[in-house]
Amino acid sequence: MTAPNAPSDGGDREPRSGPASQGTQPPGKPQSPIGRIADALPPWATRRIPVLSWGSTYTSDTFAADALAAVIVTIMLIPQSLAYAMLAGLPPVTGLYSSILPIVAYAVFGSSRTLAVGPVAVISLMTASAIGATASAKGADPAAVALILALLSGAMMILMGIWRMGAIANLLSHPVVSGFITASAILIAAGQAKHLLGISASGSSLIETLRSLLANLGSVNPVTLALGAFALWFLWWSRGQLKPLLIARGFGPRTANALSRAAPVFAVAATTFATWALSLDKLGVKIVGSVPQGLPPLTLPMFDATLWLDLLLPALLISVVGFVESVSVGQTLAARKRERIDPDQELIGLGAANVAASLSGGFPVTGGFARSVVNDDAGAATPAAGAYAALGILAAAVFLTPLLYFLPHATLAATVIVAVLSLADFGAIGRTWSYSRSDATALVATIAATLAFGVEIGIGTGIAVSLALYFWQTSQPHVAVVGLVPGTQHFRNVDRHKVVTSTTVLTVRIDESLSFVNARFLEETLGSLVAQSPAVKDVILMCSAINRIDYSALESLEAINRNLHVAGVTFHLSEVKGPVMDRLNGTHLKSELTGRIFLSQFDAFAALDSTRAGVMPGQNSGTADD
Repeated sequence: MTAPNAPSDGGDREPRSGPASQGTQPPGKPQSPIGRIADALPPWATRRIPVLSWGSTYTSDTFAADALAAVIVTIMLIPQSLAYAMLAGLPPVTGLYSSILPIVAYAVFGSSRTLAVGPVAVISLMTASAIGATASAKGADPAAVALILALLSGAMMILMGIWRMGAIANLLSHPVVSGFITASAILIAAGQAKHLLGISASGSSLIETLRSLLANLGSVNPVTLALGAFALWFLWWSRGQLKPLLIARGFGPRTANALSRAAPVFAVAATTFATWALSLDKLGVKIVGSVPQGLPPLTLPMFDATLWLDLLLPALLISVVGFVESVSVGQTLAARKRERIDPDQELIGLGAANVAASLSGGFPVTGGFARSVVNDDAGAATPAAGAYAALGILAAAVFLTPLLYFLPHATLAATVIVAVLSLADFGAIGRTWSYSRSDATALVATIAATLAFGVEIGIGTGIAVSLALYFWQTSQPHVAVVGLVPGTQHFRNVDRHKVVTSTTVLTVRIDESLSFVNARFLEETLGSLVAQSPAVKDVILMCSAINRIDYSALESLEAINRNLHVAGVTFHLSEVKGPVMDRLNGTHLKSELTGRIFLSQFDAFAALDSTRAGVMPGQNSGTADD
């Protein structure tokens, strides 16, 4: 399967993702070991294991670009990983574990050259929701539940990739995704407020969370509030003001950009040092505490049939949402360089990353927007940049975790809040409403359901509303009476243009494929139009916009043909597309049609309205077969 709106590469050809992915060596240069391995394997292996493609042309220049990008992404990823693990309701170190082997697995199997995989805010929130509901009901360890969730999500993605289900991304419309991310950002920010205030609060919905926060405002810790407020201000200020300030001080744009991206690290270092130096933990500031030091553990998710069954739906939602978020980012970044990604291979790459997370003490991961943009801007040339970043995270897990003992929860909360609010699009409702009220309805429904009932019901509501609106719109397609534009062979809507019409020939165009959803609507519309025009002897259905006719619609067309015949009216078709004509051949409609099937609407009109002066049949009149 190819990416949406991309030309097909053919059944067995490798998806093209840029010049370096062609697997050929420049003349005169020795072939790399990976290139020799790729040549010894069948074509499908290179397609399913993209590292064999880009790795065969890896050079020292590519390494330099990837290494620089890896340094910048590593600096950004360390505090984010810790913060998102806390958001998922897990020990902070699991965020580091989720940023090592999963990244390496994606580098081997992923098709995007610059997508940065790891813990992200929305998936962490969905993980927290699934863990909270399941762990409390079953009495299971949250970390063990997270391992199962990652394994199930990864397995589902891999299966969907093998079954070429990359088009599943189309199930979530942009308004639904936008609404879900915006609502999730609000939920996440509200949920993290307790860490900024130093109080206890809980809730799966916005109302529950706000009620809990208000009930505990009397126990706000002023030291925690001051520390969190500083971190929040600094991180927000650095996003827009630090880079211009550094450039004004004489730093180069690239250096200034790297330093501004490292702002979360500065915030972590400053607040951790202040907490240690001033013993703020003794004043009630909650800190991370002891963080296990060493390599990620090798873990095997426990098997509990009832627990696995309970996690199937959350795992499926995490798989779909994570894939949609990741593939959207990947396609956007690939388009910048006139490359493309393979959605089916992305499913396999992300699935492998999640399976790796389940085997190394992590939790579900996907491609992150901000992190991937930074990776791309930093000059990453291949997925190897992610693997190098994983080495940096590994070094942090082995050597730096003791330094995180005094890291305040408030700082991690500020990191999460600033990251998620930058993803929220609060102006989307107005823009969407001005263009499409049905899309705006889906967006608002998604936001409202997510805020009121939580992430799972929110995303389900968005999908359900989108599908319901789609079927409603499809059931009432645009049907226009058309006429001939004078001096041309074009037919346009009589309500919009000055056109030539006939009293005895009714020409109608339907702007939708015909299915069980709208077949009766067309039947009733044509019957009504004929009843309003007693002089009509011929009806021509212009089929230029019809790409498919299902069996229910076929029966409706046969009924239209019979009913018009009883009324003394002949039924004709024009501009039937080749694939549609192939399906009609051999049907009762084709053999019993009272009229003809014309190649063009102009030919049909000219042939049937012989009294119209100046309108002559074209040379291509006859049965459509293109």
